[in-house]
Amino acid sequence: MPEILQPNADTIAQCVAQLKRGIPMAFPTETVYGLACDSTSEPAVCEVFRLKQRPANNPLIAHVLDAAMAKATVIGWDVRAQKLADAFWPGPLAIILPRRAHVCAASVGGRSNVAVRSPAHPVARALIEAFGGPISAPSANRSGRVSPTTALHVAEEFSDADELLILDGGPCEVGLESTVLDLSRARPMILRPGAVTVTDLEAILGPIAMPDIGRQSSSPGTSPSHYAPQTPTELVPDIDLATRLASEPQRVAVVAFVGTPVIEGHELFALPHHPAAYAQMLYATLRRADASGAAKIFIVAPTERGGIWDAAHDRLRRAVARRS
Repeated sequence: MPEILQPNADTIAQCVAQLKRGIPMAFPTETVYGLACDSTSEPAVCEVFRLKQRPANNPLIAHVLDAAMAKATVIGWDVRAQKLADAFWPGPLAIILPRRAHVCAASVGGRSNVAVRSPAHPVARALIEAFGGPISAPSANRSGRVSPTTALHVAEEFSDADELLILDGGPCEVGLESTVLDLSRARPMILRPGAVTVTDLEAILGPIAMPDIGRQSSSPGTSPSHYAPQTPTELVPDIDLATRLASEPQRVAVVAFVGTPVIEGHELFALPHHPAAYAQMLYATLRRADASGAAKIFIVAPTERGGIWDAAHDRLRRAVARRS
């Protein structure tokens, strides 16, 4: 079993030593827990891909302490990038720019660009500062599954990884992955929605392009099927829920707002109405539903749009997509 560590100077030093030996470890951010490696080491990066069972063409985000470390990681850090860093860093925004040569090509699927992000979580920041360079990390779960928002989620995902150290930073505050913004083009484009919204970004930069399917593959977390429970899962409109449940002979786990009526024999896994609280609890709730032993999961998607609701809709759409 992995070892869950309470963060302090000694355990952070222990994790840094592990990273320098090329062994992955897991750490908290404000979005989700990440599976960390040295951004400049091909063997270390390849070990993260192996452990996560991640497709080699799916790039990782390089986590940096600040704009100064970002400038040492990317080429072309311009006025736009600095304005974004001033407004949203540390925080849940990843910025894509051309990578410097020392950033491992394997960490970005052989691409010329890399996404950099300065996380806000104090444990993540202490780890990066102690390591002294960029740390590449995807979410700390097997590829395609529901992202972890607690240290225990990570331990459950990698129960067979005896060498894995996990820094416990408590439940993630945001709960959904970062916004990914491509600044490598003349007109910035959002490749993955997150807590930093289109409105937020346009207030700093002006018009932002929205993603198209052909471009999204250059961003982490944008494969059609992603963030998915292992239990068969589908989106069900609220108006159809009672009829659908009445026709199901086996127990269904219903992921929906607090107060949603569920007929006898099925179980409600409730989410709050407040958008930030909904986002924070979404993955943990999907994990509980997945572990409940239900034959199916029905998700009643919120009808609200805008802000972080758009990120929630993006994750739910991918969670129910058919795997190829």
